[in-house]
Amino acid sequence: MESNKNSSRRRQEGKKSAPLNRKTTKPLSRKPVKKDYKKTTPVKKSDESQGIRLNKYIANSGICSRREADTYIEHGSVQVNGKLVTEMGYKVQPNDVVQFDGTSITPEQKRYILLNKPKNYITTMDDDRGRKTVMELIANASKERIYPVGRLDRNTTGLLLFTNDGDLAKKLTHPKHNVRKLYHASLDRKLDLKDLEKLRGEVIIEGKKVFIDAVSYINGEPKSEIGIEIHSGRNRIVRKIFEHVGYKVNKLDRVIFSELTKKNLPRGRWRSLTTLEVANLQKLK
Repeated sequence: MESNKNSSRRRQEGKKSAPLNRKTTKPLSRKPVKKDYKKTTPVKKSDESQGIRLNKYIANSGICSRREADTYIEHGSVQVNGKLVTEMGYKVQPNDVVQFDGTSITPEQKRYILLNKPKNYITTMDDDRGRKTVMELIANASKERIYPVGRLDRNTTGLLLFTNDGDLAKKLTHPKHNVRKLYHASLDRKLDLKDLEKLRGEVIIEGKKVFIDAVSYINGEPKSEIGIEIHSGRNRIVRKIFEHVGYKVNKLDRVIFSELTKKNLPRGRWRSLTTLEVANLQKLK
């Protein structure tokens, strides 16, 4: 009888201890799984960060703009390594082969062209009204597709930069970078000193603030010849500034853009930027 009682007691103790073993071993089996997951996630992100976004890759190849590239990607015009890609944020790696409509493409070499724009040319890629465009003046400057950086209106002459470097173009046109633009304005009459003083500093044009970095008479010229430096890129802003104090601009010439000048560049002619000029532009912060 005693042996039966002892064996029964041992069986009951064994049943009680079993759940304790399950409780202690179960959490331990989860930890390594969690730990391995955390290790693999950042590796994937690091690899992707080395690539270039597919829409930018296509734009750099001269096919179209980034926005247009998104549309082509969405509609199935692009393959990477033989596979159709419709993902907007896909990143192309250095050894990937990208095809657009069945043809392999590669990013273009960056080009930088400076034009001394003449009067009566509009700053646009093409014009449905048949007017002369600045693209006609630089038609033989580059086999790559280049774009004007910013705008000069039809009657404004002077420096205009063209490039296929989208990052630099964005930097040169964004107000926060304070890119220098110096103009020579010829007014319809002499600028009174009191009106010149009104233009020093900040003025309100069409309800928005415009900061004038510098404005002065041009030495050795009549008082109707004015030098004005701004960093705003708003349309026709220099003309509107002088209209604000009651003057009309008869002629307007951009003589400095960032650190680029018109030296040895006749009206209507273009030249490529030097390596040093490109490097200085890319240093802008």
